[in-house]
Amino acid sequence: MALKERLDSLSRGELAGLIVVVALTLVGVGLWYSRSLPRPVSVSGPSPAVSSPSVPGASPFAGSGGPVVGSPSPSGVALVVDVSGWVRHPGVFEFPAGSRVIDAVKEAGGAKSNADLSALNLAALLIDGSQIIVPKQGGIVGAPIPGASPGAAGGVLVNVNTATETELETLTGVGPVLGAAIVQYRTDHGPFTSVDQLQDVSGIGPATLEALRPQVTV
Repeated sequence: MALKERLDSLSRGELAGLIVVVALTLVGVGLWYSRSLPRPVSVSGPSPAVSSPSVPGASPFAGSGGPVVGSPSPSGVALVVDVSGWVRHPGVFEFPAGSRVIDAVKEAGGAKSNADLSALNLAALLIDGSQIIVPKQGGIVGAPIPGASPGAAGGVLVNVNTATETELETLTGVGPVLGAAIVQYRTDHGPFTSVDQLQDVSGIGPATLEALRPQVTV
């Protein structure tokens, strides 16, 4: 039987149902075909930069996509230097590589009004592990420190047998009372014969002696 004859033999309801089935089939085929076609892929740009926490010495571009520098110097190496003598806040400080003696004096609160900065080379580069002693006006007597770097330890050793109380007070840990005690001891017992003999002075213990050892001579 030809297709036309078969369609003519269908009732009106059967013909309507067939049309619906054919229509649904065509819709399904159309959806399958459309989904099988290639689609453009959306490529997102780079994620926005996340602000980094504030870090001492950080780059001014931190938080705006720029690098953050967390180290105290471009080389990442910190210099640890002991600053003492005639400064307002003596102590041990960290400095970035390339810092100079004048930076160390400023970090220690600056020199006192009667300090003698002319005894130091303020332009000298700091050396890790070194000590800078800012002397009081009047100078420090004694011999040059062998191998001392410019500006380190004032460049001279203090002779405890000839130094005045004022000169002794430029030493780390020595104030007016201890300076007077050292002078009184050598007056009563004669000149010191060795640096170790300083421990016999009232107020000088092992720790103070070790702090004084690299600064003094007899």
